[in-house]
Amino acid sequence: MRVNREIRLASRPVGEPGPDNFELVEVELPEPGEGQILVRNTWMSVDPYMRGRMNDAESYIPPFQLGVALEGGAVGEVIASHAEEIPVGATVSHFLGWREYAVLDATAAAVVDTGLARPQDYLGALGPTGLTAYLAVTEIAPVKKGDVVFVSGAAGAVGGVAGQLARKLGAAKVIGSAGGPEKVKKVVEDFGFDAAIDYRTGSLPQRLAELAPEGVDIYVDNVGGDHLQAAIGALKVHGKAALVGMISQYNATTPVPGPSNIYDVVTKRLTLRGVLVTDHLHRFPEYISQAAAWLTDGGLRTEETVVEGLEQAPDAFLGVLHGANTGKMLVRLARG
Repeated sequence: MRVNREIRLASRPVGEPGPDNFELVEVELPEPGEGQILVRNTWMSVDPYMRGRMNDAESYIPPFQLGVALEGGAVGEVIASHAEEIPVGATVSHFLGWREYAVLDATAAAVVDTGLARPQDYLGALGPTGLTAYLAVTEIAPVKKGDVVFVSGAAGAVGGVAGQLARKLGAAKVIGSAGGPEKVKKVVEDFGFDAAIDYRTGSLPQRLAELAPEGVDIYVDNVGGDHLQAAIGALKVHGKAALVGMISQYNATTPVPGPSNIYDVVTKRLTLRGVLVTDHLHRFPEYISQAAAWLTDGGLRTEETVVEGLEQAPDAFLGVLHGANTGKMLVRLARG
């Protein structure tokens, strides 16, 4: 029987998580049953939303269980199959990351076209983060020609794609925020934003007012907190915001106060709408058909921060919570 290594939740964090909340264990890997496949994972994703799953609290997705392997997006090669629809040798995406091998029902996996894009792209630009960005600017807070768009977390996996898509949709100006001069430079020079604000220096509302003196039409929020407050202040009458994530408060141990200018939502008649990619999974074929072509012709540029080995996955995840990544944070589990 094959030995499998997996990362389990050892304890629930209070506030900021640390390495002690995880444990690396070896287990025996069962043979796949009828209708199942065995996948050798080659790439896995770590994402900010996973912090919420470490808490024993009801949410839109069940919490991680103590002493059980964590879950998350992964891609890998099928090395055994008892399902006619997925042959040995296929590359699939699925949700049993945080382990080197995965046994799962074939219905829980999707075959991906590695001739269209690299396997890891199906965790980033062609995966849930890319689709989230697409939904944010096409459906949740649709960008129109001539709009001024502000994106927080612009050097991240969702923010970087959202800003580029806003430009494709005809935005007149795209402004991003990021932490540190290197990320700010990348947002402008590589992702094609018109301007970027280093939120670690100076006043965010003041810089936003300087860059968008007539106001902002669309805001894509990945940060919450002071960024959401600044965006509410900058949004024009009837402005719209797509609320993707609020990483600034994921480690909070007490309820986080809302923006002090929340009444502006009333007086400006703003629309603030949350987005969860799980509500829109049927949009993947539509999105991938467009985004894959953009990746191929260079019309969509991406960045990855890659960490090697399953044992480094907890550190990679903790790094995401501190902004250590530019673009998508990925863990390479094996070389294909």
